[in-house]
Amino acid sequence: MRLLKSALLAFVVVSAAAAQAPDPPLSDTRLTVHTLVREDIFAGFREENLERLSKGEKNIETLLRERPDQRANLLAWKAGAETYRAVRAHEARQPDEFARRFAAALDGFAAAAKLESGNEGVAAITGGTLVTFADRLPEKVRAAAWSQAYDNYSLLWKQQGRGIEKMPLHHKGEVLAGMAQSAQRTGRSEESAQFVDRMLTMLADTQYEATAKHWKADPASAATTNLTCKNCHNAGRLSNRLAALEK
Repeated sequence: MRLLKSALLAFVVVSAAAAQAPDPPLSDTRLTVHTLVREDIFAGFREENLERLSKGEKNIETLLRERPDQRANLLAWKAGAETYRAVRAHEARQPDEFARRFAAALDGFAAAAKLESGNEGVAAITGGTLVTFADRLPEKVRAAAWSQAYDNYSLLWKQQGRGIEKMPLHHKGEVLAGMAQSAQRTGRSEESAQFVDRMLTMLADTQYEATAKHWKADPASAATTNLTCKNCHNAGRLSNRLAALEK
């Protein structure tokens, strides 16, 4: 009972922190656009907090005007939010709304990918969004979404795989997990297994390890379980970053 009360208290504290997140200082160019919009967008994704999601979307529009050099990254974030809204429409049995929003999301990802500057986060945002939501899309578009996720994670791996062991846990874990899961969902079983093995070696004693072990022991379970987002997007990252800048 005491443990249950502690867990409930922790949940309340975390939820309260998320609900009371500070307004991002959009004019502070010391902060990346990712830092400025990420918490609100992921409050929508992970907590279904549509108020925070809308706040993030409005901030994206402001930043598109104020930081045009970051247009590619911002278009990818905007497309990510639109993907989530498309998923919600699908699950609410609103096919016309889904079709409109998902088409807008795909157009946004495509536009972001074509831009040659302010784009270092595009592959991660695109791949991460689709890995998160592809299984919740209508079956007729699911395979294409997983294929696009795989393409984006493959690009990340090509760019960063050589130095992946030296990267922070979150980044290392999400790249390896995204590769393993998108390879599995696109029928690349051998490649997926290779990335699961890398996870077991590089991510021992982390949140990623238990699911990777389950995939290794029971490959059939991979079709219905999720490797990604085991250590990501907690509330407070913006506040922590601001505090660090003021030191």
